[in-house]
Amino acid sequence: MMERYLDPSLTPDERAEDLADRLTVEEQASQLRYDALPIPRLGIPAYNWWNEGLHGVARAGTATMFPQAIGMAATFDTALLHQIGEITATEARAKHMAAREHGDFDIYKGLTLWAPNINLFRDPRWGRGHETYGEDPFLTARLGVAFVKGMQGEGKVLKAAACAKHFAVHSGPEALRHSFDAQVSPKDLEESYLPEFHALVTEAKVEGVMGAYNRVNGEPSCASPMLMDKLHQWGFAGYFVSDCWAIQDFHKHHGVTKNVTESAALALRTGCDLNCGNTYLYVLAALEEGLIDAADIRRACIRVLRTRIRLGLFDPEPHFAACTYDTIASPAHKAVSLSCAEKSMVLLKNDGILPLDPSKLHAIAVIGPNADSRAALEGNYCGTADRYVTFLEGIQDAFSGRVHYAQGCHLYKDRTSNLAMADDRYAEALAAAEASDVVILCLGLDATLEGEEGDTGNEFSSGDKADLRLPPPQRKLLEKLHAAGKPVILVLAAGSAVNPEISCNAVLQVWYPGQCGGQALAHILFGKVSPSGKLPVTFYETAEQLPDFTDYSMQNRTYRYARNNVLYPFGYGLTYGKIVCTELSYENGCARMTVTNQGIRFTEDVVQLYIKDNSPWAVPNHSLCGFARIGLEPGETRRLEIPVPDSAFESVDEQGVRAVTGTAFTLYAGTCQPDPLSEKLSGTMCVQVCIQK
Repeated sequence: MMERYLDPSLTPDERAEDLADRLTVEEQASQLRYDALPIPRLGIPAYNWWNEGLHGVARAGTATMFPQAIGMAATFDTALLHQIGEITATEARAKHMAAREHGDFDIYKGLTLWAPNINLFRDPRWGRGHETYGEDPFLTARLGVAFVKGMQGEGKVLKAAACAKHFAVHSGPEALRHSFDAQVSPKDLEESYLPEFHALVTEAKVEGVMGAYNRVNGEPSCASPMLMDKLHQWGFAGYFVSDCWAIQDFHKHHGVTKNVTESAALALRTGCDLNCGNTYLYVLAALEEGLIDAADIRRACIRVLRTRIRLGLFDPEPHFAACTYDTIASPAHKAVSLSCAEKSMVLLKNDGILPLDPSKLHAIAVIGPNADSRAALEGNYCGTADRYVTFLEGIQDAFSGRVHYAQGCHLYKDRTSNLAMADDRYAEALAAAEASDVVILCLGLDATLEGEEGDTGNEFSSGDKADLRLPPPQRKLLEKLHAAGKPVILVLAAGSAVNPEISCNAVLQVWYPGQCGGQALAHILFGKVSPSGKLPVTFYETAEQLPDFTDYSMQNRTYRYARNNVLYPFGYGLTYGKIVCTELSYENGCARMTVTNQGIRFTEDVVQLYIKDNSPWAVPNHSLCGFARIGLEPGETRRLEIPVPDSAFESVDEQGVRAVTGTAFTLYAGTCQPDPLSEKLSGTMCVQVCIQK
């Protein structure tokens, strides 16, 4: 007779309870670590929970590398995010089965992927902001739900288990995260910091939630009764995991416990099932001291076993047999990466120089520290691509004329060679520019300048940015090339807002575009595809006018609250065509509009809906409440429908109560925000309709 925990006809809860009750309390405790121990007497192998899948399977060898999450967000494409989540799960499943076949149960080999990062990118100085889907809770929620559904699949058995992180109110500073107490108002909590988590729990049924390092209003995020109550109210049925070594911060930095045993007990009692770290090595000591009881251990053990059961890991027959090893980094998967890179790049400025006509060019200068850099393609939490196409390589492959390459300068140091004098590559850059018809200048950052605290190479502010300027040697290079008088197309590889400060003929924000980034860039530069990305964050003029980095109030942050200091607005991005919206109407929860391509070439663009509320509790500006990507042939007109959720009409009062309190609403539709700067920069106007409630 089959043991109940092995019986697929039973529910995951029934199976998990049966298995947990077969374990000793010591064995139960051993399953609450990220590196769960094997239980040989029951034939249960070891399992390492720690795996990453932010933009493709990470840190596990070869995998398809998609654009960094912030680039994925710039696509405003939920169908694409669903597809990327699905591909990531397919490759994770293939890797897991291959590793398991060879007896490898090490880190980064499991099916529990700790992604996506749905924290709000509230401040451009935050180094980890490029791991997120931007500054808007609605956009983050819609993209996050699509990604999770793609990753987990729709069947009874999860293809992979996604994890929403970092819960909650976490977006820097990195240097303070182990001791920081994020003070946040009930209004900001409900309006900005929690909606995306609510959506992933209630709509996507995300399997995991990861706590943050910081405290929230005095409570450590990994042991917060307030946050755990939220999950309970939302009906969360998965597992809760601490961020890595976050529980030890309780006694080392937050001062909410006295020692490691008390920290383990507090986390487990409050509802943290799984410990990424080593604090739960003291769970049995906490039991002996009476700080927890056996029921606390059993409850957490059931939850983590349930996830492994939902992944089919205890089923007699293997699942997802189609996820064979040859699916990893397949041509079809890399084609999706290329498409995503093309859709993610945001054209911020174009005086008419783009697209380039190769027949009219003899030579092109490709200059800059990011021109031939693989790091500029990757971001962080990345896998290893089987082939990379840098910006230089993409241009060389696409252009039959002469390409002059010069590094120009180091990413941030004053020389490229330790034996050289300062400014050792400027002369070469100027010579390359003088010998060329146009300069493609590849500047920006990489994950050594913005990223997570503690990551290798982060030398500045623990991964955060001090300001929004380019590093000094890059500023100097840009100044010199601008003075040389040749046309300059600026290509900015960065995961956040950067102000180049010097005018160029064209500016392209390419983020960290993944393994096919150079190919995508060339396709846009030479007009094979039209740029169609939109900014998922506001680009500010200067950091000096922003609120203090440690201030978690939303006032004067993000497009919903910003009063000034905007260089390029959220939702902005140019194309090579001209798509306009007219004849907007609203009925029965749906906005309808006429969309026309008035340009002379096929163009994709993103139609965006914004709503403004007359409630005293409404955000000062307006809020995104719908979007749709559309592609039209020249002269083509289409009637487009975009649903508007009921929540778009709600506002949040100072007590954090969400309700419809407005009586008059204005709904806007266009390819940008309905503000003067967006309309001036884009050259298009939004249409609007008034709605009475």
